[in-house]
Amino acid sequence: MKQIFMAGPWITEHEIKVVEDAMRNGWYENAYYYVETFQKEFAKYHNRKYGIMTPNCTTAIHLLLTAMGIKDGDEVIVPECTWIATAAPITYLRATPVFCDIEPDSWCLDPKSVEKSITSKTKAIIVVDLYGNMPLMDELIDISKKYNIPLVEDSAEALGSSYKGVKAGKFGIGSVFSFHRTKTITTGEGGMLLLDDDKLYERCMFLRDHGRVKGIPYYNSEVTYKYMPFNVQAALGYAQFQRLDELVAKKREIFKMYKERLSDIEDLQFNAEPEYVFNSVWATGLVFGKSHHMTKKNAMKQNEEMGLPTRPFFYPLSSLPAYPGCEEKYKNKNLIAYDISSRGINLPCALNLTDDQIDAICNGIRKILSR
Repeated sequence: MKQIFMAGPWITEHEIKVVEDAMRNGWYENAYYYVETFQKEFAKYHNRKYGIMTPNCTTAIHLLLTAMGIKDGDEVIVPECTWIATAAPITYLRATPVFCDIEPDSWCLDPKSVEKSITSKTKAIIVVDLYGNMPLMDELIDISKKYNIPLVEDSAEALGSSYKGVKAGKFGIGSVFSFHRTKTITTGEGGMLLLDDDKLYERCMFLRDHGRVKGIPYYNSEVTYKYMPFNVQAALGYAQFQRLDELVAKKREIFKMYKERLSDIEDLQFNAEPEYVFNSVWATGLVFGKSHHMTKKNAMKQNEEMGLPTRPFFYPLSSLPAYPGCEEKYKNKNLIAYDISSRGINLPCALNLTDDQIDAICNGIRKILSR
């Protein structure tokens, strides 16, 4: 059996042809053709007014928070369990990330924990659509409105998901996506920021390219960032985006195969699929019930010994050395996040997985639970 990869894309001749066109013709008068086309079509799909492509999702978050005016002394709420890219831009701006607990079913931001954590310094709430799962958006939107605190949606892992018929990426003042090589659609590295507000869009566009003044070539009124994308990168993303339904269907198929093959084992938790959510399942999460007495550390070690890759369920951000002193503050406050993270892993989600490889992964899970 061929090597099993944790994550990776599905590239076809369609993508190769579109990228080749960008290489042959995407210069001079067409230098940003694919960037502009991809931005426009991606925004339209999500019923957003504007799309702004960036080098990666982290820069998209940084761009948005900067345009929102987040600064030294401000607080921004984030969920405990997410990749550090959600919170890192808060630190870039010398603001303080405030870590909140997660829901036990969706593994996403807990509205009750959010409301308890709001202070006079809270300037934004970042909600994350973890692994394709969708948070309790209605409740989070109500909190955002009640306290007049902007909501930002980190949809990096949820392209194709929806909540009560509304696509992931349509919620809040702005939303961000990732096109990392591990994501459902890829540009190798890349990101997208979606907005509806005209002034916020203009500010983000200004900040994205060295603070250039419109109408005066090479004249800069502020020191800003260089977060520009490029045409070849966008061509790959646009071609992949044209196959989105096919790619999401494959992700869903992988997820269903895992669930079916492990359905006879009790006390296992997978990605949440309540009736009002369509889950695009970027990655299949597996949380071992307490009856199994299995930690993520042991599960990953035993799978590795069998040559089977897994990823850890995201560590609580406050437990990481990157945020010194935070574990003491949050470990007894965000109990669900610390508990679920300790028992969770991600199963391989590469788009080139075969049935035999999925069988091998599921057999590996059976073995470690039978020891």
